[in-house]
Amino acid sequence: MRHSMFVVSLLAAALSLAACKPASFTAPQGDASNPEATAAAQSKPAAESAAPATTADDNLNAVLWIQTSAEYRAAAETVYRAAADKLDLALKEQHWDALVPTERDNAGNTAHLKPAVIMDVDETVLDNSPYQARLIRDQAEYSDPGWDLWVAEKKAKAVPGVVEFAKAAAAKGVTILYLSNRAVHLKDATIANLKAVGMPVASDDVFLGLGTVVPGCDQNGSEKNCRRRLAGREYRVLMQFGDQLGDFVEVVANTPQDRAGLLDEYGDWFGERWWMLPNPTYGGWEPALFNNDWALPRPERRQIKRATLDFAGQ
Repeated sequence: MRHSMFVVSLLAAALSLAACKPASFTAPQGDASNPEATAAAQSKPAAESAAPATTADDNLNAVLWIQTSAEYRAAAETVYRAAADKLDLALKEQHWDALVPTERDNAGNTAHLKPAVIMDVDETVLDNSPYQARLIRDQAEYSDPGWDLWVAEKKAKAVPGVVEFAKAAAAKGVTILYLSNRAVHLKDATIANLKAVGMPVASDDVFLGLGTVVPGCDQNGSEKNCRRRLAGREYRVLMQFGDQLGDFVEVVANTPQDRAGLLDEYGDWFGERWWMLPNPTYGGWEPALFNNDWALPRPERRQIKRATLDFAGQ
């Protein structure tokens, strides 16, 4: 994850972009792709915002699966090993492109560009499950200050398989671009964490965080399409890696139907140009179930999610 208009230290240009953001599509439970999503929650009275004591937490099994299961490690390593097997083919075919046509300003004229892969950071490169675990322990939800403090700790570990893939790609002359919805003021801490886990960082310019100004492109909330266009102006993008649909293509209407439509349209790209990492802890799929209304109290959101379950007619 992931992707702030509440942070007064952002540049004026980034603030002007954030001012027109729509309701966030992604979960505020530690989701770096939506730092703006907690505005409504932060403005509510403390009594309404407080999570009631419950016998279960929606995220408990998801976080435990990431932290303890052999299956999670196997899934992540499978993605990166399969991508490594495709890398030579992508390098060889000069017109191979992992950007959708609407995000490529120089279509048909990319063969001379330097090769790169675009990688989301949170839950794609860096594992933030300890932050999620703290939220479970404290019966809390995502907040900008808490997230910033976690990033400043620089304690996130690498997702299984990513360092080996990234080093192999860099050895072939491929630049790793980190297109993250971590806000630009978290750049230094993020780069330090990436280097600490062994990820190649060619320069500070390879970090394209939320708030990056892209000339000629108006940012739509926390969507990444403008920053992908920026990457495409300088690089031939061979592959993209992420844990959410919005890491690959712009999600205009965050509904289950439209998300499924995007997958139908670009499904053939996965396993070739696009590589999805497993992340059951947060993502745009969740608020799509309750009309992206993060102002709803947590129990109401939970009730809507439960009502969406498929009981096979019973």
